[in-house]
Formats: sequence, structure tokens, C-alpha cells
Amino acid sequence: MRNNIDSVYIHIPFCTTICSYCDFCKIFYNKKYVNDYLNSLNKEINAYYKHDIIKTIYIGGGTPSSLSIDELRKLLNIIKIFKLAKDFEFTVELNIEHITKELLELLYKNKVNRISIGVQTFNQEHLKFLNRNHNKEEVIKKINLAKKVGFNNINIDLIYAIPNQTKEELVDDINSFFKLDVNHISTYSLIIEPRTKLYIKKVNNIDETLDYEMYELINERLTKKGYNHYELSNYSKPDFESKHNLQYWNNLEYYGFGAGASGYINDLRYTNTSSITKYINNHYRDEEEKVNSKIKLENEFILGLRKINGINKQEFYQKYGFDIYEVPNVEKLIMEGKLIDNSNNIYIDSKYLYLSNEILINFMV
Repeated sequence: MRNNIDSVYIHIPFCTTICSYCDFCKIFYNKKYVNDYLNSLNKEINAYYKHDIIKTIYIGGGTPSSLSIDELRKLLNIIKIFKLAKDFEFTVELNIEHITKELLELLYKNKVNRISIGVQTFNQEHLKFLNRNHNKEEVIKKINLAKKVGFNNINIDLIYAIPNQTKEELVDDINSFFKLDVNHISTYSLIIEPRTKLYIKKVNNIDETLDYEMYELINERLTKKGYNHYELSNYSKPDFESKHNLQYWNNLEYYGFGAGASGYINDLRYTNTSSITKYINNHYRDEEEKVNSKIKLENEFILGLRKINGINKQEFYQKYGFDIYEVPNVEKLIMEGKLIDNSNNIYIDSKYLYLSNEILINFMV
């Protein structure tokens, strides 16, 4: 029996600049590759999409907004194949420097109803360190423009724990975010990953104590302002949670299209090739792994306990046919006070959220 797959992720790997901290699948924008890439994406979608009703589409990257208006129009035409549910969420990632009225209007007319903008910080010195090409004034101007065009579901990404960043500078960033009056924020502690410019330059992560203090500061300020902390790194105004990302955290299946994209269909997790050349030559999937019941259960906890409300016990029983307390370590962690059972859900006690990996490791197969 095949499940209905109701979410789609599409990866656009092109960027006009490469951020110093980025380890995603990306290449410098090159016009001669884009058309071939989109043709291959079209073939992949047509080969694998089984006409499910789609609730969420997310176009990420790379930088989708690095495409020209004509290239974006072509991309949006390709994905018209998807049958959309009535209450669909359709997100596209944008960089500030690419945002124009023409771009926003094209997206809006093509049913995009949520945009996610990589702001990262409002501090000019830290923007330069991250190799971002915008400034605070531009952020304010472009987000106001997006609202005028009709977008009311806007996320911005904020990075903290940047080397040499002070808590005062972080407070300035948070205050600048509040002034934008958008309804979703994703906050990420900067982690120096291998294969990034910062790693090559031997830049170190900041002190763990300061990282934790910054995490607490963000949490306190945002929740006081009415933002709901619904996932480890994500805050939203009521009813503006990311429906697409909740698919991942709820351990549900989804399509992944494009170079470097991952997907999860009929108990099969797959990752596409990150080689643009291979992808353009219609070689899509690089790795496939059949998800057995043990791995599925592991993912249920590792993803589900990222949510502040954790895992719903009744939904867990409906999904797996046994009580959540039968899972090794659940009862032990509740006895230790690390997990809480509020009769409906099991979730991580807020004072352990920052160290959640130490709890999640108990569910690794």
C-alpha cells in the first residue's frame, strides 16, 4: 500500500556568492548550466511524481533567487504539474540582494505564499565575515516591498554565535528583527562545518558557555514578544509555523528533487547526486536506504523530540501499534526528569533543550 506523499522539496544549487559558512550543495551561478539543469529537473519530476495531492512545496538552495526572471518563470512552469491541496504552503528561499518588485510579483502570481529570507545578521562587520552582500537598510526596504506585494507569511534566518559577536550585538539583531514585524524566525548557532571557507581558514566555534547564553537570550526575548518556540531553532507567531519543516520533524514522507536533494518515499530514504554534471546527464539518485522499523523508530525520536511539544502518544500508537513506554530508555529518561509526560505528549524538559543531543543519543540504533 503506497502512502500519499504530500510534500515536495526542490533544490536549486546556483549562487551568485558563496557564503563562508555554507556546506550545502552549491555552485557559482553559470547561465550555460541553468537551462540544462531545469530540463533535467523537469525530467526527474515527471519520472517520480505520482500525482499526489501536495500540501507543501519548498524551493531551497543554493539560492533560488539567483536565477533570472525568465529562468524562474521556467522553474515555476515546471512545477505546475503538482496538484495542490486547498490549504497549501509554497515557500521559496530568497537573498535580500536579489529581491525586486518584478521577482516578488512573479512569485506571488505563481501561488508562492511564503518566502524565507537569508538575513543572518544586521551587523555590517558580521555580514562581511559571513560573506553576505546586503545591509540593514536594504533588509528593511525589501521586506516592506514584499509586504506591499502581498506576502504576509515571511521567515527570516538569523545566525548567532558568530566569532567576536557580543551579546549586545545579538540584542541589536533581535531588536532589528522585531522592527521588521515578520511572523517567523529561524535561529541558528554558527557551526564551522568541513568543506566551508571558515573551516579552511581554521576559524573556531565560539565558547560553549557564551553560545548557551546567546541561545537563552534569544529564547527569552522572542517568547516575551509572543513568538511561539515550536522547534529547537524555530519561532513563529500563532498559526505561522512552517508546515513544510513540520513534515520532516513529524517523520513523514516527502519528495526531494534536484541535485543534492534528499527524499523519503515508501520507507526509502534517498539522496540525489551533488554533481551538477551527473545531474544534467539525468543521473539522479546517488544513495538509497530502505528504512527498517528500527531506523524508522530512531528517526521518530530524533526528529520528533526537536519539536518543543515533542511526540504525541496517541499518534505514536496509531503509527506503530504499541505504547511509547515500550521503547527502551523512555521511562528511564522520564524518571531522570529529562523527558516530560504531560499525558498527551512526551517532550524534552526545556532546561535540557540546549543539550538535546545528549538525550537523543539514547534512541540511536
